[in-house]
Amino acid sequence: MTPDDFRRIALSLEGAEEGSHMGAVDFRVGGRIFATLASVNQGYGNLMLDPAQQAMFVEELPDIFLPIHGGWGRMGATHIRLVKASEDVLTGALQTAWRLRLEKNAKTSRTAKKSVAKAPLKSKMTAKSKSDPDHTAAKKATKSGPRRRTSR
Repeated sequence: MTPDDFRRIALSLEGAEEGSHMGAVDFRVGGRIFATLASVNQGYGNLMLDPAQQAMFVEELPDIFLPIHGGWGRMGATHIRLVKASEDVLTGALQTAWRLRLEKNAKTSRTAKKSVAKAPLKSKMTAKSKSDPDHTAAKKATKSGPRRRTSR
């Protein structure tokens, strides 16, 4: 497989878009990265997997998959050797990374919806405290009063 094959397959996934991160081509769904061509000069595509998925891919096909060096690799970021990968293997790996990103996006949006649902309550509390004359007077006194240095 080639970088062009990687790109073609990644962009065939529903909602996938090509972008750029730190000068490298990336592939996103819902605005979040699921794969990159950041290591294309070394012959790799990169997949954003979780550690369990990474372990499974590496164990099953160690000549094709290897963890990215360092912390990213410990979190599941995985190289795929493009020259050694078949179209089926590359497609399956990209689909796995894409599906994981969709799942994470769904969890994030549920969390964001919960936060948004709580936001109006906070806004009302803030609006009340701003309209409270005692609060406003105390705030002005604090801002306008001279600052004094005290020695201990």
